[in-house]
Amino acid sequence: MRVINVETFLVAPRWMFVKVSTDAGIDGWGEGGLEGSADVTAAAVTALAEQLVGEDPTRIEDHWQRLTKGGFYRGGPERSSAVAALDQALWDIAGRRLGVPVHELLGGPVRERVRVYGWIGGDSPSDVAAAAAAQREAGMTAVKMNATAQFPPLPSARDVAEVADRARQVRAALGDERDFAVDFHGRVSAAAAPRLIEAVEPFDPLFIEEPVVPEQNHTNLRRLVESTSRPIATGERLFSRADFLPVLQAGVRVVQPDLSHASGISEVRRIATLADTFGALLAPHCPLGPLALAACLQVDFATPNFLIQEQSLGIHYNRTGELLDYLLNPEVFTFADGHVARPTGPGLGVEIDEGAVRKAHERGMRWRTPIWNHPDGSFAEW
Repeated sequence: MRVINVETFLVAPRWMFVKVSTDAGIDGWGEGGLEGSADVTAAAVTALAEQLVGEDPTRIEDHWQRLTKGGFYRGGPERSSAVAALDQALWDIAGRRLGVPVHELLGGPVRERVRVYGWIGGDSPSDVAAAAAAQREAGMTAVKMNATAQFPPLPSARDVAEVADRARQVRAALGDERDFAVDFHGRVSAAAAPRLIEAVEPFDPLFIEEPVVPEQNHTNLRRLVESTSRPIATGERLFSRADFLPVLQAGVRVVQPDLSHASGISEVRRIATLADTFGALLAPHCPLGPLALAACLQVDFATPNFLIQEQSLGIHYNRTGELLDYLLNPEVFTFADGHVARPTGPGLGVEIDEGAVRKAHERGMRWRTPIWNHPDGSFAEW
């Protein structure tokens, strides 16, 4: 079996799919559209595909080594996202060739269902109590929300009180038997983060996510971890084991690699194992499409130190497309009592509606990261 073609598809709302075709008639799909730079990632896939065409797709680890290390200049989110899409597609081919789900190739399942959480509140969080109540009524046992929109470097007492009040509202709507997580999204300065962490602590969040931007992890993360009893989570903007080692050494207890950015199934499995040696838990980042979620679930079902899975059904980014739009078997993502059952289909376990994907690609997609400003006109973290 040999790879004969690699195609990329930019589809709404902000995703990039990859199809790897073989001469045996077995195709694999992956997802690697770095949000805001999906077109750049697609170009990287096209360049890397030169190393795959004509090769045996089942040599997954060999390909991963060459795709990640074959250039003198290595790394970067666009390249690692391109590798992620190709890696997922190769695992999909391997599972389909053998007629088994990918998690069977990763050592077999260690659980029969995976807990998931939904998003509430949007980019500028509002109506969080009603949204949390709706998720509760829909059967979700956990939700996540942004702590704030753009946030001043040194917040006022009112700014901090508003963040605390949103956490209070969500806790009241969910009750004590359900969970919520708070995502700082790197929007909060190192000076402000301790105050906000202290403000939301009384409402017992499941974890506090990305309290500072990744480039400040080495200087501020340990101090923040040691300032709170609540678990600190991070990792959506980290792309390798080397990136995760210092944050684990700083005491982070929930790691959040993205299967579509951190070089795919192959590397995230290694990140999960590294985290396990520190007693940390895996909660993959995934506000993305169906292939990204399918890849996450395959890892989740085979990973002992898994905690909870993000998913994008109804998320505020999905205004022009939804999680189930490109699937022939949407039932694979049925959420019952806040969980999803173990997929048994071959490969990644999802069947892509290729006609719908091609039509969406023809319509085009150009999503860009929002650019925010503070009231004085200066740049604000999104």
